[in-house]
Amino acid sequence: MKIYGFPVDSQGRCKHYHGVMDTISIKFKCCGKFYPCYKCHDETTEHIRQAWGENEFQEKAIFCGVCQTELTIHEYLSGDKCSKCQTVFNPNCSKHYSYYFKVE
Repeated sequence: MKIYGFPVDSQGRCKHYHGVMDTISIKFKCCGKFYPCYKCHDETTEHIRQAWGENEFQEKAIFCGVCQTELTIHEYLSGDKCSKCQTVFNPNCSKHYSYYFKVE
């Protein structure tokens, strides 16, 4: 899987978010490319970021850098860990959901 932006390791950490639990990358609706975070996307593209709508949450748009599995947005939002390898997701990522997902 090609991860764009500024990844610093093979598990999806980037120069902006590189903690132990920062292991996912997100496919952006606007360009269909995976980035470790919204900052990596915004610093390397010239288009406006778009968020996935609730009717699109079955899209495989989350990439677990630990087990290399693509998850649906729904799988990601409805749990706190990867459904395949059980790696715990960073709970602080929820602070940025509005950059990626239209959640009510």
